[in-house]
Amino acid sequence: MPLVAIVTIVVALVICVALAYYLIRVVLILRAVNDSLGKITFGVRAIAHRTAPLGELLTPIKSDLEDVADAVEGAVESVRVTSAA
Repeated sequence: MPLVAIVTIVVALVICVALAYYLIRVVLILRAVNDSLGKITFGVRAIAHRTAPLGELLTPIKSDLEDVADAVEGAVESVRVTSAA
């Protein structure tokens, strides 16, 4: 086998090894990015869940606060009537 053929084969092998090395690095980096994006997605979904509309939960609270407001208004009115007398 001529020397040129051997050099060509060695250069081709070096190029293949270099490409394999860089492709493996790209795969590892992409896996790390995928893990990070998964964590970010999980966090965003958690935030979306915690900031969901509270209408159903606030309806009974609003009703209770209206009752308290009515009671306070009644107390204020009775104090006015007492102080006016």
